[in-house]
Amino acid sequence: MGESSDLKKQMEFLAEIDKLKNIFRQSLLTTDQRRENDAEHSWHLCMYATVLSDYAPEGCNMLRCIQMMLVHDIVEIYAGDTYLYDEEGYKTKKKRESEAADKIYSMLPESQEVFLKGLWTEFEENTTPTANFANTLDRLQPIMLNYYSRGEKWLVNKVTKEQVFSKWKTVARSVSNEIESFLENLLDECVEKGYLLP
Repeated sequence: MGESSDLKKQMEFLAEIDKLKNIFRQSLLTTDQRRENDAEHSWHLCMYATVLSDYAPEGCNMLRCIQMMLVHDIVEIYAGDTYLYDEEGYKTKKKRESEAADKIYSMLPESQEVFLKGLWTEFEENTTPTANFANTLDRLQPIMLNYYSRGEKWLVNKVTKEQVFSKWKTVARSVSNEIESFLENLLDECVEKGYLLP
């Protein structure tokens, strides 16, 4: 094959990230009892950003937000998915994911390695309006899946409303008042319906 070395690297990277389809999260899909995989989650977040773009904070770059959400969980191919309420797993999460980022993004030509790893780093640091919107949606989407699956995974893991809201507040710094109010009402409804512990 006469492809350039950059094209070969790009194709190898694209083949490698297909493994994201086999990394399963805790959240159940709304239509059956199958757990959502990371690739489905990333696609769904991009749709959240597209549909909810009117609620993005000032200064949010929507194209960059979508790119960020496409790459934010790629590290889980090597680091695995750490459940949001797994306190023990969170002790090593940062180190595992940083090592995974070095490994996966280094497969690319240097300029793309810098760009895509930069998107991942920006998401993790969560200091820009774009990263904050991406992180906010990353917390909102599984809450909605838990709501539509009647809290099955919340109940199995004995998750409380306070835990959900506390984890939300750690990332959602510039979220719109409308989304925050919607979430508070939704969590109250989840407690009333027995989907979530008070």
